[in-house]
Amino acid sequence: MIARRTLLAASATLALTPGVALGQSVSKVEVTAAMKRATRFMVEKLAYRGGYVWSYLPDRSRIWGELEAYKTMVWVQPPGTATMGHLYLDAYHATGDEYYYQAAAQAAGALIAGQLPQGGWNYFIDFGGPESTKRWYETIGRNAWRMEEFQHHWGNATFDDGGTGEAIRFLIRIYVEKREKRFKPGLDKAIDFIFASQLENGGWPQRWPRVADGGLHGKPDYTGLITFNDGVIHDNIDVLLTYHQAIGDPRIPPAIRRGMDIYLSTQQPAPQAGWGLQHTMDLKPAGARSYEPKALVTHTTASNIEQLMTFYRLTGDDRYLAPVPAALDWLESVRLPADSQVGGRQFPTFVEIGTNRPLFVHRRGSNVVNGEYYADYDPAHTIGHYNARRGIDTAKLRREYEKLKAMPGKAAAKDSPLLKGRQPLKKYWMAEVEPGSDMNATKGGKDAKSLVGSLNAEGWWPTQLRAMSHPYSGPGSKTVARGDFRSTHVGDVTDTSPFDMENGPVGISTGTYIDHMITLIKALQT
Repeated sequence: MIARRTLLAASATLALTPGVALGQSVSKVEVTAAMKRATRFMVEKLAYRGGYVWSYLPDRSRIWGELEAYKTMVWVQPPGTATMGHLYLDAYHATGDEYYYQAAAQAAGALIAGQLPQGGWNYFIDFGGPESTKRWYETIGRNAWRMEEFQHHWGNATFDDGGTGEAIRFLIRIYVEKREKRFKPGLDKAIDFIFASQLENGGWPQRWPRVADGGLHGKPDYTGLITFNDGVIHDNIDVLLTYHQAIGDPRIPPAIRRGMDIYLSTQQPAPQAGWGLQHTMDLKPAGARSYEPKALVTHTTASNIEQLMTFYRLTGDDRYLAPVPAALDWLESVRLPADSQVGGRQFPTFVEIGTNRPLFVHRRGSNVVNGEYYADYDPAHTIGHYNARRGIDTAKLRREYEKLKAMPGKAAAKDSPLLKGRQPLKKYWMAEVEPGSDMNATKGGKDAKSLVGSLNAEGWWPTQLRAMSHPYSGPGSKTVARGDFRSTHVGDVTDTSPFDMENGPVGISTGTYIDHMITLIKALQT
């Protein structure tokens, strides 16, 4: 997934003075010209019905979101169509150029056109229609061995990987920009979806509404359970906070409170005072994908600790600090011995309930037909696409806890957007392209002058594509192919999962465009 961005604060649209140098021997005129040329290419040559995927070959013969996509598809999952919309609004604020607002409006139009009747979104929108979507799931999706969330078409909306949340935040932003009525019905439907999908216990599921045939690999459907994985619950709280700030709704404070309280009720009792990726309706940890066993999960626990401290800053309610010490104590109890730590990752991802023993996930076979994931206690030859260990700075978390504990609730919550209510949104949202599922985005390392100079004749920044995939060539064989696929990102040639390439082809990356535009926008602020 792509992580949530931090907001880049700024107070007003920049006044651009022609010919003023930016400290890198490049003028604001040159920067704005490069921004406009790159954006014209994205809008007029690359966009499909106002939307985008993640990566393209230069001739557009093959395109990708998290998986290979059809040319009738646009991606919702970040850094897709909504993320591009956020970037366009930032560029509009930086330059005052109406072209960027209209580009953002086109992205919003694509999202609204592909919005599901319930009000949310799937990972992608296929403007080719239901038969095209069905064909994609039966071919590319079904044969992506490690991409189990794409192997079945549930037909409902997902909160996974932040796509629905990203889309809603963008619709909030573009609506409040000029209060254009064309965006309001889609926004209203999306906000109603957030309220309707909240479970009675206060949590949110990965997908909604729940469907009867959602089980995979002989396991019960996990997508309707209370979901902490990929930040589902705290992302929805953030969406509601954004709407609360921008527009307001009396339903929001109680919904947020119920969402925050699910963190309290799902924490397991000491001495294993952690959380799982998903929890059942009786509040117990549950398994999810076949490489996510029923277990306590260290990085989820660390994230939940951070969220509980955020909730204290939002509310001043010390109930949200109370669970933190026991959770930190549990994390320290499962720290791996020094000789078992790898690359600065000191904690096992999964911990067995009851025994506190680390669990390690493996796979055998070569494709989705003959392959299988399983968990045991052996740390050797773990799967390569899901980290077996996690790096967590428990000392930093404990310091932050002690700081907040010493702070009266009223002081901690003095700047709370939940308590303040209506207020203007930040002008700039895109601080950086966060690491996530898109492995092709080039991030950072270039200044404004080099970016102006490296934009090619057609108007895009050449990017070596590091993530590719096998084209769909038919279902996988029941016979295991020769080779060792235990720790690879991809199996045999029938596996359509993306994989790393050292010398991939040069292509067009939406994420690279976003990253470089952020750099140029920041250059205009100097």
